[in-house]
Amino acid sequence: MPTFVLSGSFFRLQALILVLILFVGQGNATLSDWTPPLSTRGRYVVDSNGVRFKLKAGNWHGASGTYTGSGDINVESNHHANENAHTLPLGLQYAAIDDILDGFESLRINTIRLPFSNQMIHDTTPIQNDWVAANPQFKGLTPLQVYDAVIKALTDRGFAVILNNHTNKSLWCCGAGDGNERWNKSQTDDVWQSDWLFMVSRYRSNGRVIGADLYNEVRRDILNDPDWNGNNTYDWWKASQALGNRILTEGNPNILIVIEGINWTGIPLDGLPHHRPTLEPVGDLSHTFVATNKLIYSAHFYAYTGPSHSGATGIGETSDLRYRDYSKADLFEVMNSQAGYVALDIDQHYTAPVWISEFGVEGRGDILAADATWFDNMISYLTTYDLDFAFWPLVGYLGPNNTNGWALLNWNPATGGRDGLYDGNDWRVSAWNTLVGFAGGPSPLVTTPTRWQMLNLDQDDFVQSLVQMSRGDWDSGARKGMCPDGLRMIGVSAASTRALCTNSASYTWASGNPTVTVSNEAYATEGDWASGYTKYQCPPNSYVVGYAIRTAEVSTVLCAEASTTLGTGGSGTRWFDQEDNRPTDSAGGDFHYGEYKGQCETDEYMAGIAFTTRIGSNGSPAAILCRS
Repeated sequence: MPTFVLSGSFFRLQALILVLILFVGQGNATLSDWTPPLSTRGRYVVDSNGVRFKLKAGNWHGASGTYTGSGDINVESNHHANENAHTLPLGLQYAAIDDILDGFESLRINTIRLPFSNQMIHDTTPIQNDWVAANPQFKGLTPLQVYDAVIKALTDRGFAVILNNHTNKSLWCCGAGDGNERWNKSQTDDVWQSDWLFMVSRYRSNGRVIGADLYNEVRRDILNDPDWNGNNTYDWWKASQALGNRILTEGNPNILIVIEGINWTGIPLDGLPHHRPTLEPVGDLSHTFVATNKLIYSAHFYAYTGPSHSGATGIGETSDLRYRDYSKADLFEVMNSQAGYVALDIDQHYTAPVWISEFGVEGRGDILAADATWFDNMISYLTTYDLDFAFWPLVGYLGPNNTNGWALLNWNPATGGRDGLYDGNDWRVSAWNTLVGFAGGPSPLVTTPTRWQMLNLDQDDFVQSLVQMSRGDWDSGARKGMCPDGLRMIGVSAASTRALCTNSASYTWASGNPTVTVSNEAYATEGDWASGYTKYQCPPNSYVVGYAIRTAEVSTVLCAEASTTLGTGGSGTRWFDQEDNRPTDSAGGDFHYGEYKGQCETDEYMAGIAFTTRIGSNGSPAAILCRS
């Protein structure tokens, strides 16, 4: 592809004019203008006052490792781009932390994604003094203690911090066979979970540590692909679902849980299956936590990668399109299909904020024209759809032995001088100003949307009620699913293992949260609403919040007593043993793709489930009773 050489004098003049117009005498007012803890409302992140908090973020890498894994770790050339971070946030060797944070403020960002490796947090060896030559206050500390100090400095300034488990081992990401392909590649699931509980507990008292980004770029190892609900060692949905709930119940109930989609599957050779699924599986199976307002999904996009292109040149390169090869319209379409739809499709079980937590392009030197066009299109995409973002990377080195121009802020290891986005020779200035200056979004308050969440009993119990968790097992030996507190069941699948929960309309639990476990037809006394079928019906003034199955057969229905008298009208019986029977607006989305489903209207409550075990039937749900 053709290249073009940017004119340094032109961009120095451009940057000077922009600085004079936009930034003289201005600070980053957004840093202090929010109140933790954060939560989500539909596609938006909000602060404790319900005001939108858009993640305008950048990645400050280094604490997850820059070593490429070959040669002497102390030799700079054996680190990515000759940038040796010494497993610390990059730059502390050559720039005072206050100067680095001043640079972050000048970029008008409000959030820092701060990667770490599991190896780093277990490293108890004090760092060498020259690794923090520009920050002598950090001398004698361990890498984790420096990480602590960096977080304190960031949050004292007002920045939000999202912890990112980038790697198992302290290595540059992401090489084939590097041992960092999955959360459990170089360690057990138990270690991964305990490390996360340690980290979120460590910063629990700091309300500006807002997020736990569970793992970076889950991808294929030499032999095995990660999957989504495969119930195996490589099941990223299962692992992230389990850890997210543990963090919220055992570590920090106020923190946001960030889950990145699957970054790569298959072998990158023409003729063999290979793909970058990102968030595509979320539409079929999303996460449901005990707290329904703490989930963010994330995805990464770079010009040189593609939906089915690994990003490699030479070995591993295929004929598939890279993202930079797409027209603007086609790029928007493919990015929406891979990630954006999760935020843009309203009132679905998967609707959640989407954070593009890595994107970037080189800002100096000979730049591919296609890369520059892609970056402009990417900025347009982020502003058109008003998505949260994080640039990669914030900090880098530029000097005699460092020519990597990706960072927005660069320091010269030889002189200590800074060469940043606004220092006169970076072509990305205009696009960046467009991005961070874009207002967008609802203002000032974000309205609270209806919640839709799905239950997944494919693998095990799926009880998401904190109330019920404290009470124990209502149907020992059966597989159980229950909605999060404040939600009720409104739909169920004929295949038994999926259900839909919502808080639409005003059905609230009575004081003390009383429940009734129904295992017979004792309460089905008001007419035969499913003739010839077994009907597990709630008592009067109660609604379904959970159910249990044995294999596929309905075992029990769990009913919550309502706080007020409930009506007995509504649409009545909904059969779905031979076809879908759901409202025409399909609110909540397809919660069991490819299977028949029954669902009440949004203003109704589910009062019972009917099934049969006659010959040829397996006892799975066949009808529901809908009332209002």
